[in-house]
Amino acid sequence: MNKVIRDGKVAVLVSPGYGAGWSTWAYRVDEDNPGFMLHDPTLVTMVERGDSVEAIEAYVTAKHPDTYCGGAHDLTIEWLPVGTAFRIHEYDGYESVEIRDDIIS
Repeated sequence: MNKVIRDGKVAVLVSPGYGAGWSTWAYRVDEDNPGFMLHDPTLVTMVERGDSVEAIEAYVTAKHPDTYCGGAHDLTIEWLPVGTAFRIHEYDGYESVEIRDDIIS
């Protein structure tokens, strides 16, 4: 799986707005690349550039036509240290990153 890594941190895409989740509502988008919605380098670049929701949706659906792109309107990048075990928590569309060590303790 391709990921964007800078300064020892990996980019993780999340949608921290109520309404629709980004990765949590896009089930089994790419079985060969299960982290597509979380880590895709092109998506990371698009978010960093501030590309439009329409451009992001067009990119995703060109690769995976049946993908639900809810949450694209407020995508953000969380930078986590490489090797950090995490999961995306979703409530009513609002996504947040949960670090395994924080959950266990």
